[in-house]
Amino acid sequence: MKKGKAILAVLLTIAAAVPLAACAKSNSGTVTISTNAEFEPFEYKSKNQIVGIDIDISNKIADKLGKTLQVRDVPFKTLTNELDAGKCDFVAAGMTVNEDRKKNVDFSDTYFDATQSIIVLKDSAIKARADLNGKKVGVQQGTTGDDFCTNKDGKSDIHVGEVKRYDKAVDAISDLMAGRLDAVIIDDFPAQKFVSKNPDKIKKLDDALTVEHYALAVKKGNTELLKTINEVIGELKSSGELDKIIDKYKTALEGD
Repeated sequence: MKKGKAILAVLLTIAAAVPLAACAKSNSGTVTISTNAEFEPFEYKSKNQIVGIDIDISNKIADKLGKTLQVRDVPFKTLTNELDAGKCDFVAAGMTVNEDRKKNVDFSDTYFDATQSIIVLKDSAIKARADLNGKKVGVQQGTTGDDFCTNKDGKSDIHVGEVKRYDKAVDAISDLMAGRLDAVIIDDFPAQKFVSKNPDKIKKLDDALTVEHYALAVKKGNTELLKTINEVIGELKSSGELDKIIDKYKTALEGD
C-alpha cells in the first residue's frame, strides 16, 4: 500500500505540473512578436535594434499588457508558422488582410491602408500597370505582390510573363538595377525608400498595382489577446497617436 501511495503521489505531482508548464509563457513578463525586419518604415534594423511603425504599435500593446516586448526577426513567408508553433504571441509585419490568410490566423482591426507600387529602371518602357503584362517581375516571397503576380487563383487582371521571388526586397531591387528584371513590386513606403537611395537608376510609377489594408495577426481562437490588441489600436486611432507614429517614420523616410 505504501508503494502504491508513493506512485500515486508522484503521478499527482506530475499532473499538477503540466498546467503550470502550459501557462508559463502566458504568465511570463514578456510578450513576443514575430516580424520580418526588411520592411522600412514598418520594421527595419537601425543601430543594431529593430524599429519601425509596427514595433511602436507593438510596444503600446506590451505596455497595455504590463509586459516587455520581445521581437523575433524571421523570413516573411514563415510568419503564420510562427503563430502555429507558439513561437510568438502575435505577428506585426505590415501584413495584408486577405481571405487566404484568414483561414490560418485571426486579424486585428486594420491600422494602415497601403498600395503595392511598381519600381522600374529610369529609362524603362513600362509606364503603367498594364505594361507589366508579359514582363519579368521580382516580388518578395509571401507578400501581396507575390500573390497578385503569381496569380494562382486566376483573378489578377495583369498577367506577368515570369515571377522571380525573393526573401528580401533589397535583393529584388539589386537584380532590377543589374538588368535581370523588368520591374519590382513592393509596398509603397519601402518603394519610396529604395528609389530615394537610387534616384539616378530607378523610379516608382504613379500607377499603383493594388490597394490593401494592414493588420496584426494572432493564432486562431486567441480572442483575449485580439481584444486587447483592438483596444490599443482603437485608442491610438482616437487619440491621434497612430497618425503621429506613422508621420514620425514617414518624415524619417523622406529625410534620408
